[in-house]
Amino acid sequence: MISKETVFVNEFTNGILDPNQPMLGPVKDGGHIVANTAPGCWGPMITPCIRGGHEVTKPVYVEGAEIGDAIAIRIQSLRVTSRATSSGNDQPIKGRFLGDPFVAAKCPNCGTMYPETKVEGIGSEAIRCAQCGADVTPFVFTNAYTMAFDSNRKVGVTVNREAAEEIARNGREYMATPENSVQNPIVTFAPHDLVGTVARLRPFLGQLGTTPSRPFPDSHNAGDFGQALVDAPHEYGLTKEQLEERTDGHLDINRVREGAVLICPVKVPGGGVYLGDMHAMQGNGEIAGHTADVAGIAHLQVKVIKGLKLEGPILLPTVEDLPYLARPFTKKEKEVANDLAEQWGVGRLEESLPISFIGTGANLNEATDNGLKRAADLFGISVPEVMNRATITGSIEIGRHPGTVTVTFLAPVHYLDRIGLTSLVKDQYLSILE
Repeated sequence: MISKETVFVNEFTNGILDPNQPMLGPVKDGGHIVANTAPGCWGPMITPCIRGGHEVTKPVYVEGAEIGDAIAIRIQSLRVTSRATSSGNDQPIKGRFLGDPFVAAKCPNCGTMYPETKVEGIGSEAIRCAQCGADVTPFVFTNAYTMAFDSNRKVGVTVNREAAEEIARNGREYMATPENSVQNPIVTFAPHDLVGTVARLRPFLGQLGTTPSRPFPDSHNAGDFGQALVDAPHEYGLTKEQLEERTDGHLDINRVREGAVLICPVKVPGGGVYLGDMHAMQGNGEIAGHTADVAGIAHLQVKVIKGLKLEGPILLPTVEDLPYLARPFTKKEKEVANDLAEQWGVGRLEESLPISFIGTGANLNEATDNGLKRAADLFGISVPEVMNRATITGSIEIGRHPGTVTVTFLAPVHYLDRIGLTSLVKDQYLSILE
């Protein structure tokens, strides 16, 4: 098949990232992916036929990407298309799933697994089994809101009951759900616990990555959510060892936004780049478990990095998102440092650049250990050295509670030279290096 300069994506998985399924594309090495993404968590969570907790795009095959390579994904732009959304803290309903409400929903009345549904009216009991008519949603809200956005998608305001119900009656329209998406619009529930709360929009991708080497429910392609798959009773259960086949595409790190570069492992031929779960905004930690899910248009550019074998992603955040201690030094700072080095007889100062390693695990401590080890293994140095560098020239920042973090620090340029990343990192921070 002839590779394309640009692949336009408007098709979605059923929630399972399956390396055995055909991919879209191929896209040229250096080419572009433009996708109309479907809203993330809550819509798929109340749509039991979706088996992964999200509804991400079908993966795209990248020309020349082989197992053991990496793919650098530059986020060229993100545009929110939803006019409104709903979100909040969740509570699973017993009897409506097999082991995991995100993955294996079932009808509590007729027992159908992954039942098709229909929407009848509005409110939390509106999602009905298409076969028997029973209330079938696996989740309800504990505290939640409906938020409307301004026409420029800069600000959101949470609305009252009357407005929430108006939005609920035209859910797919207000959420701008893509035509090929099968999810039920979460605004159907019309929650309104918060009224008059104002929030700034800063969209990012909660899901961005490459396809795992075994079938994974999309929301569980991470070290924290993935724990629920270990010895699970449903058909997607796996062992602790098999969990290592993940690619950590479900990040929920708010720094994975326009202008950032995410470098992802290739664990299947072609890589299989997929995306989704766009959020309008999120504070570090996503402590409510969910944030404002939106539909949107994403433009990515992909570039294969040969022979860069990664276990998980590396992030090159925007300059604005770098921790203060990890920002490249200015010309003036370098002059002061050189004077100080001369004063103390230090012969040569390190040249360094920022890099951010993704770590995931069952909890934040395990995620931090994972990120530290990934950095140490890639550079061929000790974990204590990474700890020191992250302490004095970087930071550990929470992505998602309970278990995604970024381990960011200034890495010596000769370390980056060894793994072939110097040019890419310099390009990312050219504005501050000039």
